[in-house]
Formats: sequence, structure tokens, C-alpha cells
Amino acid sequence: MTPLLIISIFIIYTVLLFAITWITSRKADSQSFFIGNKASPWFVVAYGMIGASLSGVTFMSLPGWVKDTQFSYMVVVLGYLFGYFVIALVLLPLYYRLKLTSIYSYLEQRFGFWSYKTGAGFFILSRTLGASLRMFLVINVLQIFVFDAWNIPFWVNVLVFIILIILYTLKGGIKTIIWTDTLQTTFMLLALVLSVIYIARDLDISLIKLVSTVKESSASKMFITDWHHERFFIKQFFSGMFITIVMTGLDQEMMQKNLSCRNIKEAQKNMFTFSGILVFVNLLFLFLGALLLIYVQTKGVVVASSDDLFPTIAIKYLGPLAGVVFLVGLISAAFPSADGALTSLTTSVSIDFLGLDRRKGITERTKTRIRYVVHLSIAFVFFVCVLIFSKLNDKAVIDKIFTIAGYTYGPLLGLYSFGLFTSRKVNDKLTPFIAISSPVTCYILSANSEVLFNGYKFGFELLLLNGFLTFALLYIFSRKGEKDSQ
Repeated sequence: MTPLLIISIFIIYTVLLFAITWITSRKADSQSFFIGNKASPWFVVAYGMIGASLSGVTFMSLPGWVKDTQFSYMVVVLGYLFGYFVIALVLLPLYYRLKLTSIYSYLEQRFGFWSYKTGAGFFILSRTLGASLRMFLVINVLQIFVFDAWNIPFWVNVLVFIILIILYTLKGGIKTIIWTDTLQTTFMLLALVLSVIYIARDLDISLIKLVSTVKESSASKMFITDWHHERFFIKQFFSGMFITIVMTGLDQEMMQKNLSCRNIKEAQKNMFTFSGILVFVNLLFLFLGALLLIYVQTKGVVVASSDDLFPTIAIKYLGPLAGVVFLVGLISAAFPSADGALTSLTTSVSIDFLGLDRRKGITERTKTRIRYVVHLSIAFVFFVCVLIFSKLNDKAVIDKIFTIAGYTYGPLLGLYSFGLFTSRKVNDKLTPFIAISSPVTCYILSANSEVLFNGYKFGFELLLLNGFLTFALLYIFSRKGEKDSQ
């Protein structure tokens, strides 16, 4: 594939995206941006959330990750399913009952000002880092296969991508994203299925034979029973469950889409439908990863890193059409992770820190101007973070994201658990210090776990330890009280 063909595909897809943006953002106001005027069809939200949840990380990093972790990630996915049930049955009813725009305002009602700001602050930190990593993964592919050939610097590539995200999210916000996500999910899933077909065709093996080949290979190993191992299956399951609770249920980006549904019943139908489909789609991505390994072994292909496995084979070995399919899928997976993050971070900063929803006597025009400034400022932060991550690319991006989640979402897990399952009153002014001390302690324990715990390695369950430490410290410095109405 030539760089000109690749960039042409990118431009055509972007034009299509902007056409949808133009249609959906007409007459949009602040309520459209933040909660879609509470008019989003649940089935559209459910379908679009598949692409938003998977993102470019799953599309590229997960298949390559099979080389190091086999199918053990599927145990995490099964944990996801139970986590989504908790969100649908516990968290969504709470958010709808309190009529929240930002889910972190619950913390103010339950604990106080400093707890509220701490929760929102940790979300902003976590989502900024996670979204930047996801953007880096996709932008890096475009750099390798397009911009390097034209001697265009990496920072120009990053700037172009972020400007496009700004332009189509600036006005419509969540109202636009609900519909653009459906387009992106469609192309991403189509690319996934077609990639499997192209690999089978190039290997001259029927799809039925491929299934049995994958099943018999070492890559299909799902359950690791050594409790010392960082991917011990029980740890994987519960880590997946709580990763979902925090990265979806306690995440403004994902909940903002749910809160745009007409009512709680539709939001719950969205969550149940979306979670069931997601299990199957993740299994298909792992299957693709195993096929890629079989292809590498058969053809003698050499790749620099696991994240390069899928793009290298798709673009260089499977022919132009397969390369086009891969690029469309990658672009489709990339935009949802960036646009949703930018919109949710704009919402959190605007509501949680600037209090746009509480200001009296302020015109809609002024609110819009403030929101634009916030939007552009966050986009600039993304730009800087992606440039920094380009210097630190030393392991699978999906692994980095879960590691970051373990440290940054842990305090949120502890705060919400304490609020929902106890009636005690926290020392609100101490909450920021507790929220910082917990991940610091977890880092020290993780770095020295093999020495301290007889060879034990922390994996994704670091999130649980972080949440537990936050909960325990909140309890120690709390007092008896009557639980607030929820």
C-alpha cells in the first residue's frame, strides 16, 4: 500500500464522519453536549459503546498480546460481564435517581467538597493518560506507514489527528458521539471479520480448520492455575469485574452515554445488551491474535513488537484490499476512544471544577464560550501527553492502560464503595491525602512483591488492593453517621 492510498482512505472516512457531525450538531446546546438532551435511543448507545469500549487499543494491541498472554485475557472479559451487571443494577439507578450530569457530584452529596474534587480529579488524570495512550497507538501506525515516507514529523501527525477530533466534537458533544460511534463500531467489526477471512484465505485453510488449529495451539490457553502468576485465573476474573466497575461505572465518559438515554430502564437495557455482545467480540479478537501468530510461524514474518503484529501483516503481507480493511477498522476504533474522552473531560472540568451547571445569571452563549476554552485546553494536554508517550513505548499498550487504571481508578473504587456500603462520615479534608497515599503504597508493594510475598507478582488485582487501602483509610478516619439519602 502506498502512503497516498492510506491517507486517501483516512480523508474519505473523515469526510463521512463530519457529514454525520453536521447533521447531529445542528441546534445543539450545552444540554446536548453534556447529556444529549436525554433523547438517545438505548439500542444506538449500546451498539456505539462497543466501539468506544474496544478502541484502537483492542483492535491493535489485543491480537498481538496473545503472544505473551495466550487467551488468559478472556477470563478478564468474563469478569467484565459480572461488572456490567453491577453497573446496571447498582450504579445506574443511583445516577438516575440523583439526576446527575457529572457522576462525581455524588461524592459531594455523600462526603463533601474535597472528596468530590478528589474523585473528579482522579478521573481527569486517569482518562487523560488512558486516552493519550490509545491515541498514541493509532497515530504511531499512521506515522510508520504514511508520514515517515513523506518525512513529516510525528508532532504534525499528532496535531492533525487532534484537530480533527476537536472539530467534530466541539459543538455537538455527546449528542454527536452517540451517532458517530455507531458508524465507527460498524466499520471496526467489519474489519475484524474480514481480517480473519483474509488470513484464512492467504494460509489456504478453511475457517473451520482454523478454529480447530487455534484450539489445539498453545495460544488458546485460557486458565493459568499457578497462584503466584500475575495472570492467575481467579485474580484475572475479579480484576476484570472491578476493572469494568471503575473504568465504566465510575468513568464519566462511559456513564455520560448511559445518562443520555431517556430513562433508567433504557439505560439498563443498553448495558445488558452491550455487555453480552462485548464478550463475543473480545473472543473474536483473541482468535484473530492466535491466527496472526500462526501466520507468523508459517510465513516466517518478523515484527518489532507485539503491537506491530496486526498492522505489519495486514498492510505488508495480505494485499492492498486487506490493508484498506485494516486501516478503516483502525481509524474506526481510534476515533471513539479520543472523542469520548475529550467530551467527558470537558464535561467533568466544566461541571466539577467550573460549576457551569450551578452558575446563575450566565447566558448560554457565555457557557458555550467557556466550554470551548476547556475543550481546546484538554486537547492541548492530549497533544503533549501523546508526544511524551512516543518516547516510552516499551510494552503492549493495553497492558499499560490497565496498569494505569490500577493506580488511578483505585481511589475511586474505594470512595464509591465506602459511600454505597457504609453509613459513616469521612473526614472530608483528609480524602485527597488518602487518595494519594493508597496508590503510592500500592506501587511500593508491587515493585517489591516478589521479595515481600514469596515470589508473588501483582497483576490487574492491584486495582482491588488500591481500592481496599482507600476504603480502609477512609474507615479509620471516619465517624459514625446517618447515611445520606441516595
